Amino acid sequence: MSRSYGVAVIGLGAIGQRMLANMPRQGRLTIVGGWDVLSEARRAAAAAGTPVAEEWQALIADPATDCVYIGTPPASHGAYVRAALAAGKAVFCEKPLGIDLAESRALAAAVASSGVPAAINLSLAAARPTAMMAEALEDGSLGTVQGLDIRLRFRAWPRPFQANAGWLGERAEGGFLREVGTHFLYLAERLFGPARLLSADCRFPGGAAAETHALLRLECAGVPVTLAGSVGGAGRDLTECTLWGTARSLRTTDFYTLSQAQGDGDFLPMMSDVADPRDDAYRRQLDALVALLDGAVGVLPGFDAAVSVQELVEAALSQS
Repeated sequence: MSRSYGVAVIGLGAIGQRMLANMPRQGRLTIVGGWDVLSEARRAAAAAGTPVAEEWQALIADPATDCVYIGTPPASHGAYVRAALAAGKAVFCEKPLGIDLAESRALAAAVASSGVPAAINLSLAAARPTAMMAEALEDGSLGTVQGLDIRLRFRAWPRPFQANAGWLGERAEGGFLREVGTHFLYLAERLFGPARLLSADCRFPGGAAAETHALLRLECAGVPVTLAGSVGGAGRDLTECTLWGTARSLRTTDFYTLSQAQGDGDFLPMMSDVADPRDDAYRRQLDALVALLDGAVGVLPGFDAAVSVQELVEAALSQS
């Protein structure tokens, strides 16, 4: 019989709450307990039935904890990761890995030398559209690849479901480029290999606020990659990534749906057999986590992959 794994959830914000809801549904993940630096977050989680620890150190040290999920602001990741490594516990950490490149490189080296299973929660890693794009590149059905275009647009930032995470709206640790752009830059490197930043133009409204506009031009193994993002204005949010080919093109929208176009035709859905693409992606991501804990070589990105994307993001922000 396959064993179950106990997970300590550090960070009880929007993403942490999502993990609390979805991990038990996977079937082999159980919640040992949760912790957050904010007392109101701890009280809310306790009221919802989550065992809440008084100290995060005790939660990591708990013998029932096999894996530590870290869903806190990026500058705090290092302390929790190092504590988990010292305790010999597996690590599943949110992106971006950090904001200080030297610290993130040191952290990746510490993970590598520890031998402890560790991965970054880049949500497109196990998602069905990512696998389908990779398969299309491998079988040549796209024809000659013309480029990859990423478009991000948000009516407000932070988004409404992140309203309690004020740091996401601040330049020091937040911004849509770190929070969302990271996922799609990872996808570019996943499909084509290491990217090179050719130019970047980000606009900041002033003070401590994060960027409102970003325009990046990159290259991956000779493939042109662009990222254009903005905040503000009427209309629904947009997260879109298009892989252009001469025979057909593929487009992922809202992270988890995929469509294709041929000739001069419209983009048509490809995943009509998937009832809930978002739920499907959550399940596949957690299945991949369990595979990692089982010792299998899977699709979840390691810390080195996260550092590679962080280098691109921080370089773009620093050039502006």
